[in-house]
Amino acid sequence: MGKLDGRVVLVTGAARGQGEQEVRLFAAEGAKVVLADVLDELGEPLAKEVGGLYVHLDVGQEADWAAAVAAAKGAYGKIDGLVNNAGVLRFNELVSTPLEEFQLITQVNQVGTFLGIRSVAPEIEAAGGGTIVNTASYTALTGMACVGAYTASKHAILGLTRVAALELAAKRIRVNAVCPGAVDTPMSNPEGTDPDAIEGLYRTLVPLGRVGRAEEIAKLALFLTGEDSSYITGQPFVIDGGWLAGVSIL
Repeated sequence: MGKLDGRVVLVTGAARGQGEQEVRLFAAEGAKVVLADVLDELGEPLAKEVGGLYVHLDVGQEADWAAAVAAAKGAYGKIDGLVNNAGVLRFNELVSTPLEEFQLITQVNQVGTFLGIRSVAPEIEAAGGGTIVNTASYTALTGMACVGAYTASKHAILGLTRVAALELAAKRIRVNAVCPGAVDTPMSNPEGTDPDAIEGLYRTLVPLGRVGRAEEIAKLALFLTGEDSSYITGQPFVIDGGWLAGVSIL
């Protein structure tokens, strides 16, 4: 028996990074997984590998969400889980951030999460209840220099999570947020730098002394999607190796 047997879960940003590991883990736990991304060349073969359904989805576009929901229902008859994982990250000081860059990050991270909740929650209600997991960030709970637009979007996602949890609880939909710290993924490490090469940085910033792995985030998303978290909603779950705990002088 898998922890997600009988569930149909849509994962955005599913083609690589955290989304890919969530897809692999959810499928291994018995879920029918709908993989949604704009990276068709990566998402389609992954869907075939895990026995899921791939849909092209730009999360910032309302029409794409309608098409993805229709495709998922056509294939599996229902949707009772959503992981809003898609996101983008750019590094820039606030005063040097072009408006277009700020708007892009807001459109993908914040608007994409909003559209995901609005599009899929009615389907989850119709299925008798289920879960929504939003991918926020360590930066949803604090500040970080040079990622101002990203930080603003992640603060917004945490607010959306709490409001959605309040509004959807009576419909038997639980809504929570994962808040990762530094994780070695193509988004945070686009150059593919070996984490060991900057080990000193992580040892200084992160009490556990290393960067996080996408597989570790997937395990938290699984917990929040399954019955093990049945009495939890509206909460941020920080998974950052202790980074948010404070500054060590040791």
